[in-house]
Amino acid sequence: MSLYEDTFKKYLRISRKLAENSVDAYSRDIAAFAVFLSKKGVLDLNGAGQADVAAYLLNLKQDDKSSSTVNRKMASLRAFYKFMLTEGNCAENPVLDVKSPRIARKDIEYLTQGEVETLLAQPDGSVKGIRDRAMLELLYATGLRVSEAIETDVEHVNLRMGFVTCTGEYGKARIIPLGRPARAALEEYIFDGRAKFLREKDDGKALFLNYHGVRMTRQGMWKILKEYASAAGLEKKITPQILRNSFAVHMVQNGADLKSLQELLGHEDMTATQVYLSVSKNRIKDVYDHAHPRA
Repeated sequence: MSLYEDTFKKYLRISRKLAENSVDAYSRDIAAFAVFLSKKGVLDLNGAGQADVAAYLLNLKQDDKSSSTVNRKMASLRAFYKFMLTEGNCAENPVLDVKSPRIARKDIEYLTQGEVETLLAQPDGSVKGIRDRAMLELLYATGLRVSEAIETDVEHVNLRMGFVTCTGEYGKARIIPLGRPARAALEEYIFDGRAKFLREKDDGKALFLNYHGVRMTRQGMWKILKEYASAAGLEKKITPQILRNSFAVHMVQNGADLKSLQELLGHEDMTATQVYLSVSKNRIKDVYDHAHPRA
């Protein structure tokens, strides 16, 4: 892929406005397809045909790759060959008529409001606790993706007006309000706790810092969340995505409209937001089944 790699990555960053993690994921998927082609004697990506893509799809299924993984890899190929056509590097799109597998819709995992309160009550009054409380409050108050949370800078937080500015996966900036608990936690951390994490390596921008004085990593944030979930006695496997789901589900349950929720979550497509509506519908059905004498 080296022949097209740099220009494709530049296209993803500039035209598609994707985050670096997404750019790397696309690049890995295309590289994996290139390896598959080379084993078949096709040494150039622009020489792939529809039969090659179909064979690759079959190979992924035979390797027991999940439907979501297969769909992601196919999405990467579609983006790549769309780019190749635009650049005039291939005559036809070999992915065009190849259908991706259907994904069985899974139940959305989220915490109840009581479980969220228990989780948020775990951090203590130590310097670490002050930072971690601000982090957890921000995640639940805004529904930020973990990648967005770690990329947030101090200047993105407006405590006086009560909002945080976020540039998400597609490069479109959005403004998300902060509730009083989140504002209070962030204020304590920014004006009191954060300075104690500063080291010579710090660039002075990152909101959440680790003990080395550098920007918190995705793995570090996951680890902290897992520790507090264990301390709270939550049996569910807690991830930043589950906190994001909890934000969305609780918003819907309390009357938020889908258009507003789409903007808050930074979804490019409304269908990604509509999955949260199913949770509310299931809840209404449960209430009906338990309350109606002829349910």
